[in-house]
This record gives sequence, structure tokens and C-alpha cells, in this order.
Amino acid sequence: MTKQMTVLPNGMRVVTDTMDELDTVALGVWVGVGAMYEPAEINGISHLLEHMAFKGTTTRTARQIAEEIENVGGYINACTSRETTSFYIKVLKEDTALAVDILADILQNSTFDPEEFAREKTVVLQEISQSNDTPDDIVFDYFQECAFPDQPVGRPVLGTVETVTGISRETLDSYMKTNYTPKRMVAAASGKINHEDFVRLIEKSFGSMTDKQGLTAPDPVYRGGETRKEKPLEQVNLVLGFPGVSIFDDEYYTAHVLSTVFGGGMSSRLFQEIREKRGLVYTVYSFNAAATKGGLFGIYAGTGEEETAELMPAVCDEILKIRNEKISDEELIRAKAQLKAGVLMSLEHPTARCEQNAAHLLTFGRLLEKEEILGKIASVTVEDVQSLAEKIFSQKPALASLGPVTHVMPYDKLVSVLK
Repeated sequence: MTKQMTVLPNGMRVVTDTMDELDTVALGVWVGVGAMYEPAEINGISHLLEHMAFKGTTTRTARQIAEEIENVGGYINACTSRETTSFYIKVLKEDTALAVDILADILQNSTFDPEEFAREKTVVLQEISQSNDTPDDIVFDYFQECAFPDQPVGRPVLGTVETVTGISRETLDSYMKTNYTPKRMVAAASGKINHEDFVRLIEKSFGSMTDKQGLTAPDPVYRGGETRKEKPLEQVNLVLGFPGVSIFDDEYYTAHVLSTVFGGGMSSRLFQEIREKRGLVYTVYSFNAAATKGGLFGIYAGTGEEETAELMPAVCDEILKIRNEKISDEELIRAKAQLKAGVLMSLEHPTARCEQNAAHLLTFGRLLEKEEILGKIASVTVEDVQSLAEKIFSQKPALASLGPVTHVMPYDKLVSVLK
């Protein structure tokens, strides 16, 4: 057995995935709190905390944190999503103890030095500005807000200039101490790792942490509608979406098959019709953004101003086709093969295995084996896909557009066409 899991007395879960053929270890700590847990006034605090965790502790300066990892050739980084925040390191196997010590230090002993805090706020504000100037990035924030207005899940992960500016050191410290608690945390490692040794390291470094009652995420309520942002760009960026499935839904893997057939590669329907046949776009794809509380299924496309008038009806035609007619057996087989290959190829990389194991524990409270995942993919039928397509594409759409949006199909007409 390559995977093993232990629960510490304080409730923190520890998982290892041994890959003896490697000389490296990918490890990290995943925390079950992210942007969708944030009250409106502190939107962006999870991401700001991710930044500040590297800016000094009671025993290390920001420079020492970076140098200690890079002195041994390692790599350290972090990531914030709507549901989780993660801190991860990759090192040679002999440097595992050092990596654990640094993770424990930054997650328990960060000082949030006032000068570092002010400077890092400026860095985050620059990141927000960069995102605002990246059309195919920010349009997804507009789409999320359109789908879930005035709700935590509809707000940007980075926060806004106003909310980030307003967060104090005291608020950040309180947020970390309240929400970074052992029962919400998973320590995961993949690569050349011994489970018992890793558990001992984690228990020594994190075992004294105690649990607290942190923030909870409200259930999202899908609204839909339209967000239109006029901006002098070369292209119109469009995201069209619908209520999707949750990670816990029986149709979760069916949604992945549907997305793969519809817009998941060069052989997909959207790519073949919209790009290859009509030449209307450079980029077009569909996505299945399933979450623990609901999800979204959508389409992204970027096109020129003059092509927009033709693009929207073409996309609607493809939606109606896949909603009203069964996909072919050939499409089903190809989509399943793509998904199977994706699952198996991801297992070749220790970082991906580490992330997957942590995500499974945070989401399901257990580890999923590849056989279970592949079995669920294999069980999807043509009828399953058609039934889900009919359900998804019969709901109220959410449409976000950014750029020279004059020729974007009016929302009322879009709703009428998709009836």
C-alpha cells in the first residue's frame, strides 16, 4: 500500500503516498478555509494571509525562510482558492525535516511585522491590478459575481483594493488563529517518504495546536443574469455558464465527460465547430467547476469585435445540439479515454498526488483510490450525458462579457434562443 493516513490526537490528518523510485518529497499543509468563508468586509484576507505567511516568524526573517529552502535546492509556494489555502514545499528526501519545520513555523509563529505587512499589502494590490488588466482572468471574476451576486462565493479570491486596504494586522492574526486549526488541516507528503517518520515530524511540530470554532461558508444561491463590461480591448472575452453539479453529486463524473465532449480538447465540438470550421476564435473551451456546495458549468471564448455577432449564435447552436441530441458512442469512448489518461498521468507527479490526497481528505474525509475514480468514469453512459446536458442547459444562464461588447447578444435574446 503506497497511501497511509493517520489522525493525530488533536484531529489533524496526516497522509503519505510513497514513491520509492524517487529521491524527492513533495509535502505541504492544506487548510479547509478560503475566499468563500470570508465576510464581505475582509474579502481577500485568505489570500493576503497566504502572502504574509512567508514574511517572517519569531525565529526566521522572510529572507531566511526563502534561503533555508533554496540552500538545499528546494521550492516553496502557496495557493488560495475559494475553498482551501495550501502551503507546499518540494525538497530532496534528506531535507524533509527542514521542510516540515519551516511549514510549522510559518503557520504557527508568523509575526506579521508592520513594515512587511504594509509592503506586502502593496504587492497584493499590484496583483489585483495585474488581474484587472488580464481580460481572460478577470472575466471569470465577473462571471462568478454574476452567478452568485452579493455572496462570498461570488467575490474575487484576491479581494478588492478597498477590502485589502482595510484589513489590519490584528484582523489577519485573529483570522489565522481562529481558522488555521488542526481539524481543518491536512499534512500531506508524496515521494520518497516513510509514513511513520512523517507522522512523527508532523506530531512534533503541529501536535500542540488546539481546535477552535472558525468561520463557516454559507450555502451559495445561484442567481444568473448578465454582467457587461465595456473596455477598449482587441478582443471580447465571454464566459457563458449555468448551474452545475457539486463534487458530491452522483453526476460529477458525468459532468466531466460532458465537458470533455463539448469543449475539452482539439477534437471537442466547440473547438471543431467554432475554431476549426468557422475560424471565429483562437481560444474556446468548456469547464466543469464543481465545488463542495454546488458548481458551475460554462464556456469561455475570446473573439474579435466583428466576430462576436456570429460567435454567440454558433455557441447557442452547439448548446442546443448537445442538449437535445445524444452524443455518439465514439465521442463517449474518446472522452473517457482522455479522462482516464488524465487521472493516470497525474499520478506520475508527486506534487499532484500530494494535492489530490489532501483534497480528498478535506472534501470526502477519506482517500479515493484510482480504481474507484476510473470505475465511475467508465460507468458513464450516453444516456447519462444527454440527461445531464438537458438539465444543465435548460437553466437560467449567467453571461459575463468584457471588451468591445456592443455586438454581444442581448441577454433576453440569449435566454429566448436557449429555451
